This record gives sequence, C-alpha cells and structure tokens, in this order.
Amino acid sequence: MKTGKIIKILMTSVLIICLLVSFTACGEKKLVKIKLSEVTHSIFYAPQYVALNLGYFEEEGLSIELINGQGADKVMTAVLSGQADIGFSGPEAAI
Repeated sequence: MKTGKIIKILMTSVLIICLLVSFTACGEKKLVKIKLSEVTHSIFYAPQYVALNLGYFEEEGLSIELINGQGADKVMTAVLSGQADIGFSGPEAAI
C-alpha cells in the first residue's frame, strides 16, 4: 500500500473520531447535520460506509449527508463555498 494512501486513511479516521468525540458530550438528542463531500466512492472509505449504514453516527448525534464531489477541485469548491462542511480529497486540491 502506498504511503500516501495510508496517510489519507489515517487522516480520515482521525477526523471522524474527532467529530464523534466532540459531540459525545452533548446531552440533547437533536441530530447535528453535516454535509460530507468525497472525491469518489472508494474502498478506502469502507469504515465510513459501514458506520453510516449501521447508524453509528446517529447514535452519536450526527446526521451525515454524503455527497459525491466528482473530483478534488469540486470537493474543495464545495467546502470553500459552504455547500459542504467536510471534504475528503487528495493533495491535488490544494495545488
């Protein structure tokens, strides 16, 4: 496995864990809506898809709207314009 892919997986996992931890202290049952845009559906996001389908995010008070961004440039544009709260893309988006 390439080092870049490993780093991307680790960064994704850390981000999701941080989101979950930050909302666990909330006593309300109201779901926080988060729009998450990804470059494309990929096997590297498999843990995220499993968590979404098993309702883990809802248990933690999060309602995730998963958007397929159709490219790193479009994901970055969605995040910068406020159409998405979180964007998963590679380093090519910064370039």
